[in-house]
Amino acid sequence: MIEFIFMLTRDDVTVADAREVLASVRDTGLRYVGFKDIGPPPEVLADVTTAAHAAGMEVMLEVVSTSREDELASLRAALDIGVDWVLGGTHAEEGARVLAGGDVRYCPFPGAVTGHPSVLSGEIDDIAADAARLCAIDGVHGVDLLAYRHRTADVAALTGAVAGAIEGPVIAAGSIASVEQIADLAQAGAWGYTIGSAIFEGRLPGGPSVAGQVAAVLAATASL
Repeated sequence: MIEFIFMLTRDDVTVADAREVLASVRDTGLRYVGFKDIGPPPEVLADVTTAAHAAGMEVMLEVVSTSREDELASLRAALDIGVDWVLGGTHAEEGARVLAGGDVRYCPFPGAVTGHPSVLSGEIDDIAADAARLCAIDGVHGVDLLAYRHRTADVAALTGAVAGAIEGPVIAAGSIASVEQIADLAQAGAWGYTIGSAIFEGRLPGGPSVAGQVAAVLAATASL
């Protein structure tokens, strides 16, 4: 079954009231929650992580900073925050060294990723080959694929090619806003997917509340 990761983020920035939003969804059955490295300071993210762990959730930090220095600083902060997964980033060799020795699953971006909000470019075969290269690095667990942030690629073909190129999880992130998209990702072999902005914008079933949408997305995911 494909896994749903609810991101406490909007427009690639962690929401200011992340702690309150987390409290509102803690009884929905949600297993995975995440946030970006842009937004509230690390001490707030540590509080969110502690609360999520107390509710039985695993926590993911997605790195979307655009400079090498900020990316590596976010990875170092991830160890102090106490997250279970680190997603994203484009400096995997250095990132793996920063995270070495910790109990963190690391899934960087494959392909050419630029800007904020992040955009993916490149040919499907090249992105799949890059995913395989990344997963050969000691300490890399899987990849964070910006499947719906590619302007021209067929999402199912892209996701399927990447999933076929690696043994670790493919997490599809960015611009997912419908149950139909989730079904396509599941069919293509993604391990999981993230939704943040679309829920805060009330675009998923179960609205108008965030908790209602999270519950509805979980139910839809379980039915695939």
